[in-house]
Amino acid sequence: MPLASEFLVVGAGFSGAVVARELAEKTGKRVLVLDERSHLAGNCHTARDPATDVMVHLYGPHIFNTDLPEIWDYVQRFGKFRPYTNRVKARTPRGIFSFPLNLLTINQFFGKQFNPEQARAFVATLADPAIGEPKNFEEQALKLVGRELYDAFFYGYTLKQWGCEPRELPASIFLRLPIRFNYDDSYYSAQYQGIPEQGYTSVIANILDHPLIDVRLNTRFDPRNAADCRHLFYTGPIDAYFGFNEGRLSYRTVQFERIDAEGDYQGNAVINYTSREVPYTRIHEHKHFTPWETHPRTVAFREYSHAAQPHDIPYSPIRQDRDKALLSRYATQARALKGVSFLGRLATYRYLDMDDVINEALTLLHAYLHAQAHGNPPPVFSVDPNL
Repeated sequence: MPLASEFLVVGAGFSGAVVARELAEKTGKRVLVLDERSHLAGNCHTARDPATDVMVHLYGPHIFNTDLPEIWDYVQRFGKFRPYTNRVKARTPRGIFSFPLNLLTINQFFGKQFNPEQARAFVATLADPAIGEPKNFEEQALKLVGRELYDAFFYGYTLKQWGCEPRELPASIFLRLPIRFNYDDSYYSAQYQGIPEQGYTSVIANILDHPLIDVRLNTRFDPRNAADCRHLFYTGPIDAYFGFNEGRLSYRTVQFERIDAEGDYQGNAVINYTSREVPYTRIHEHKHFTPWETHPRTVAFREYSHAAQPHDIPYSPIRQDRDKALLSRYATQARALKGVSFLGRLATYRYLDMDDVINEALTLLHAYLHAQAHGNPPPVFSVDPNL
């Protein structure tokens, strides 16, 4: 059955919600939002746990962080964000340490009392001098922190998380993690960090709360149903849009094993388990994501990573050479379409933080409206997925 609407948006996560809101406000036309899931907010979905009343991030922890004041201001239009600093711990065979690597980690791990410059000089002596330009994750790690820190904090965790040897992964993945020579133990370095007081699903619901926006959940998208709309904004997997006619892009997905307990289970929101002998990558205890609340009981989850199968929810794009070749062919098909724009993590097959998703959605809408006003072709992608 055709889905008649001026604009059609596929996906009710941050990408789709922001696009829908901007279209409704800027054009005054009706917007229909579809999502095949039974809830809003995609992988950011949060809900109260019936057994404990804890606000749970059902698809794993999400901490909003950004250096863009305009994005921070934007999300706070739709919900109160409480300050929150994510302080991760790493459980290694040598003990539990602060993570990412910082001055406290280095001093505790090596039994030293270095100041920042001494620690920087010491870690430099650990680095592998034989590595020139790192070709992969492992070489990047060995070049920056050396074998001992790599083996303790990165090798086993990365092997479990990605399901392959770290030397098969691009060097850029290691560079996402900061190495600090001070006592800053925040996982993120962004100026603005927080978690919405009423959860992310409430924020998405408020973004979509506009008289010109209609939302249909439990509705699977078929490209043939977009024939009657002026323009389609698609945030789902790009390979799914084309019926996987070039093959499936590779993703990692996660499964969760629930832990119920009285009081406080682990004393921290997130603890990474770096040993390859422990099958899960981390445990997250969700009452610690809302420190402004009090709960006598607690709920935590062991997180297991594995290769995504067709029935799984895709999380992290792998982007190995095979995937990049597939992506290029899908991007070529996308550019041949008329009246369709692709945006977001799945549609551009890229790792994106929430602030990036929102910023790219706003940028795409500005470009779309500018193109319409000047009679130019609308943008196909929020960002070139082959970058």
